[in-house]
Amino acid sequence: MYKSTLYVIIFFCCGILSAQENFKPIIQDYLQKNVKNISIDDVSDIEIYNTTYSKKTGLHHVYVNQRKNGIPVFNAIGNFAIKDEKVVYFSNNLIHNLEEKTNTSTPTLSPLQSVQSAAEKLGLNFSGLEVIQSNGNKFIISKGNLSLKDIPAQLVYQEIENELKLAWDISIYLTNENHWWSMRIDATTGEILHQNDWVVNCSFEDNPSAKTTSHHSKNNSAENFGFKNSSTNSTFTLIDGSSYNVFPLPIEAPTFGDRSIVTEPANLNASPFGWHDTNGVAGAEFTTTRGNNVWAYENRDGNNFFGPSPDGGTNLNFDFPLDLNQNPEGYIEASVTNLFYWNNMMHDVWYEYGFDEQSGNFQSNNYVSGIGGDYVVARNQDGADSGPGNNATFGTPPEGQNPTMRMFTWSPSGLPQVLVVNSPSSLAGSYSGTVAQFGPDFPEGGVTGDLALVTDNNATTTDENDACDPITNSSEINGKIAVIRRGECTFVSKVQAAQNSGAIAVIIVNNVPNELITMNGDNAGSINIPSIFMTLEEGNLLIAALENNQSVNGTVNLFGPFEKDGSLDGGIISHEYGHGISNRLTGGALNSNCLYSCQQVDSEGNCIQYTEQMGEGWSDYFALMMTLSAADNATDAKAVATYALSQDPDGNGLRNAPYSTDFNVNDFTYNDTNNTFQVSAPHGVGFVWATMLWDMTWALIDEHGYDADILNGEGGNNMAMQLVIDGIKLQNCNPGFVDGRDAILEADVINNNGENQCLIWQAFANRGLGYGASQGSSLSRTDQTEAFDMPPGNILNCSLKTSSKEVKNFSIYPNPAGDVVNIETKQNTNNLNVQVFDINGRKVIQKDISTKTLDVSQLSGGIYLLKINSNGVSQTEKLIIQ
Repeated sequence: MYKSTLYVIIFFCCGILSAQENFKPIIQDYLQKNVKNISIDDVSDIEIYNTTYSKKTGLHHVYVNQRKNGIPVFNAIGNFAIKDEKVVYFSNNLIHNLEEKTNTSTPTLSPLQSVQSAAEKLGLNFSGLEVIQSNGNKFIISKGNLSLKDIPAQLVYQEIENELKLAWDISIYLTNENHWWSMRIDATTGEILHQNDWVVNCSFEDNPSAKTTSHHSKNNSAENFGFKNSSTNSTFTLIDGSSYNVFPLPIEAPTFGDRSIVTEPANLNASPFGWHDTNGVAGAEFTTTRGNNVWAYENRDGNNFFGPSPDGGTNLNFDFPLDLNQNPEGYIEASVTNLFYWNNMMHDVWYEYGFDEQSGNFQSNNYVSGIGGDYVVARNQDGADSGPGNNATFGTPPEGQNPTMRMFTWSPSGLPQVLVVNSPSSLAGSYSGTVAQFGPDFPEGGVTGDLALVTDNNATTTDENDACDPITNSSEINGKIAVIRRGECTFVSKVQAAQNSGAIAVIIVNNVPNELITMNGDNAGSINIPSIFMTLEEGNLLIAALENNQSVNGTVNLFGPFEKDGSLDGGIISHEYGHGISNRLTGGALNSNCLYSCQQVDSEGNCIQYTEQMGEGWSDYFALMMTLSAADNATDAKAVATYALSQDPDGNGLRNAPYSTDFNVNDFTYNDTNNTFQVSAPHGVGFVWATMLWDMTWALIDEHGYDADILNGEGGNNMAMQLVIDGIKLQNCNPGFVDGRDAILEADVINNNGENQCLIWQAFANRGLGYGASQGSSLSRTDQTEAFDMPPGNILNCSLKTSSKEVKNFSIYPNPAGDVVNIETKQNTNNLNVQVFDINGRKVIQKDISTKTLDVSQLSGGIYLLKINSNGVSQTEKLIIQ
């Protein structure tokens, strides 16, 4: 296994070395000319560790790592966007004064000792650890009983309080899969300098205000989302006959609409051989829910082994029954099919926006480029045999290793419903209660019959219905559902007595108010009829009717609420997959440590110092966009995970408020990220970021319209999706809100010639991320300063109109420009005074020119204002340099 993986990495690294020869001189030149506080010595040794190419933007994304003494400095990353051999955007995490900060270049501890020290600090037992590979400062330690995967170790420098400490960079995937620790261990002392968890989750811990309400169905029908069985990369049309009975896009979950059969849904640009291929040759390798993009399987026992997957047969027909009136164990095949479908849809949709092979997506066979072998391992109903997990997690290692999605079951909301009264009409309806822990399960459909109140020979009126003495009305009980009051004798003895009298089921009514318990009992081996327990208040309604000689008919069964299955909630699946997208695209696919949400943890792995990380926000955004439909409006309340939480579709979901552009529904702004009491980290912080992205998306939809073709559409929704993906690619390692905003603005310049700058600025400014906002340190979540202002007019004049009726004296072209821009004038003069201002209002060019050509080759990519004056006539134009 190691040998084949090593060959792939060597081949991939050869590609990087080739790219380094092409891009390194461009990067070195740019750094020396444009980056303040970075000396030539600081960047004399930089390593290009990842390059990708974005087809839609034409950009080469080049990621460099600073090194000192040939040793990488952890997350000292430079992210360069290069086009036509020119840097058009740069995101900076480089460190200055390396020489003064470096403590040593020689480790005291061996890599094996560093792993052992880390295990001891984590309180973990270990054995069987040994070095099994070495290459310079890079080692592989056997996993032993400590980790699910072998442990890589590499020398790095970790910055701690303005000092660069030599450390071993290791990763340990705990055997319980709760954490996948990426750690920096001091190579001198063995202390943990920094640790990041590659596993992220969406548990209940974030939203103390989430409201729980009863279900009602939002009946969305599946609209045409533009999936076409055609491919520009393939020479054939895939006809594999595959079909899946699922909740299709944009239907998020059972409360939003019905399941339906979707046929051959694969996007052949993203999955040219369908969803069940792995060898790149026509014809499915698997007839189960396994293929190139994901392997989905049931894992109720929670072990680390691949479990069973539903089989669609040679026709790939995945049509399995789904009855929600039971716990999820009863519909595993339908659930795994839905999980498989949504994972593949996430793969195929976001592939079109740039999460493709070159950018580090998740595929077994990469077909075209990049490192393969990293399809998503999607585990259905994980550990459900031990009870609901109320969670979902996604672990994202670097490219070439499989990410793991763990989908759990969720506790239901409300009391179980155990009785439906069919008649009389005055009592008809559902009644809550509990099911006895002894006796048989209910037969299919439950037990239906007339109710009869038990009487015994106890002379005390209050005790004559408790069946603790011999029953005197056995003939009335025979063939009916016996109703018994709670009394001094055991539950088992009561049910046994009713059973001996011929009862077909038993209802036991409490004898104290406002209490609902679960009946247990010993020596119940002879009990062969089901029994339930009801409250005094509801039971008295039944008893009063029976004492008045009314005929009462009912059905005893467990009608719910049942556990909710996260694999039926497309919003949760999309959210979790989204963590993989943002982690792979930020800092490049080979770096999984550019979005850590915790700066410091305690000895038990609990975070005690959070960062401003927005990963939860991107994940919510991906879920929102996958479930957006033409029927939605900007002011609607839209949330994530409402089904799993037993909420109405318009509930809060897991967040502090639903997503909506209406401030009466969601009034959160940037300053709320500082509020540690109301807004949690990382989920609450991400919620504020997603709120801003949602507002921006609707502004773009208002401007450019909505397009239901989610793959190839040209609407504002498609434009927003592209901007968000490209923004993630452009931003720096460990970005804050301002970094994320600026990357999206730059993406608009690159993608759309900056036509949406004012619109995007306004969306962010409305939520407090305006021109004057400050993120402070992105590694702190409590130092943000909000501002609601727009850029000043000399930076971006959003009052300028360019209608067809406007008469212009000057015109410029090309725009965007490269090295030169041409100016045409209607005036009879060749003498022009031109001034160019950058986005910060600084004058970068001022010239009097007699020609109509302006040299702008010295300008970096971005937005500028070009002011032209001639004979008392002036005009200002936005100039975009690529």
